[in-house]
Amino acid sequence: MAGTRVREASEEDVPLILSLIRELAEYERLSHEVVATEEGLRAGLFGGRPFAEVLIAEQDGSPAGFALFFHNFSTFLGKPGIYLEDLYVKPELRGAGIGKKLLGHLARLAKERGCGRLEWWVLDWNAPSIGFYEKIGAVAMDDWTVYRLAGGALDELASGA
Repeated sequence: MAGTRVREASEEDVPLILSLIRELAEYERLSHEVVATEEGLRAGLFGGRPFAEVLIAEQDGSPAGFALFFHNFSTFLGKPGIYLEDLYVKPELRGAGIGKKLLGHLARLAKERGCGRLEWWVLDWNAPSIGFYEKIGAVAMDDWTVYRLAGGALDELASGA
């Protein structure tokens, strides 16, 4: 881990971020769902109202992975939180502490920003990631079910509200 560095992404990293997103989608067997573009990422991450932030991990100066996150808010805690949308480490570099370094950086940001928690989702078949998360002390929220409204259902609700 001596050659590992985590840094905040800059606008110049947009092509790299999209490339890493595509690698993550391939790993998660979801490549067919990636419709993101460099223009969309540039606007969403570095435009007038950024919606998310990205950390880039580098191993010996080369891209090793990324974490894309944004703030949410807990009404019960009365504090902001950080939601980790994506965490990805290149397959050949897994097990070298890069994921833990990215999560450690996020944990420090959460503490610095007065957040009450850091949370994320994981695919239920992803045993290596689940094992890693449990090893660092993360707890599965088994009592909760994720709901999503998208596409036509989102359009229909928006137009009828």
